[in-house]
Amino acid sequence: MSTTQDRRSVILDNAAHLFAAKGIGATTVREIADSVGILSGSLYHHFKSKDEMVDAIISDYLTDLTDRYAKVLASGEGPATQLRELVTSSLANIEAHPHATEIYQNSSNYLPTIEGYEHIRESATSIQRAWIEVLEAGIATGDFRNDIPVRVLHRMLRDSLWLSVRWFKPTPSYTRATFADDLVSVYLDGILARD
Repeated sequence: MSTTQDRRSVILDNAAHLFAAKGIGATTVREIADSVGILSGSLYHHFKSKDEMVDAIISDYLTDLTDRYAKVLASGEGPATQLRELVTSSLANIEAHPHATEIYQNSSNYLPTIEGYEHIRESATSIQRAWIEVLEAGIATGDFRNDIPVRVLHRMLRDSLWLSVRWFKPTPSYTRATFADDLVSVYLDGILARD
């Protein structure tokens, strides 16, 4: 990897941390440059704008997620297993891209304003389609209940999963895998006590 690529990665890592902590709009180019130890003007050698940094961070995150989902959908497993794998893959992606996850979840008003937003929207549509496909398959096979509209069920699942980035911190006694199992269990089995 070249020095330019190394510097670019450091800039993106620091920018992601700042965007997640302060918000994109509240983070200045000067703060990003200071966090990397370079002059603000030098930052433009690597990125033409703050929005280009946002795009790079979110694009990497969404590419990784859509690749994970494609593998789940190609597995040929049944809907319940695929649902579990979508949750597990999502949590793995959160772990791999924690700041990008927060940025994506917290910046729904900002992201549509950046140049090149179209590919972000296309990825988001692909991600939603994966969930809808699995849920509809489960309804068709009788594995999932059919009395809740699929789009409502998708949003319930989506928000409980993706917003966990704000509060869930794995520990040695309660791991990300355990959380994934419990989340899926609540949706598939409910919270009523078992006999």
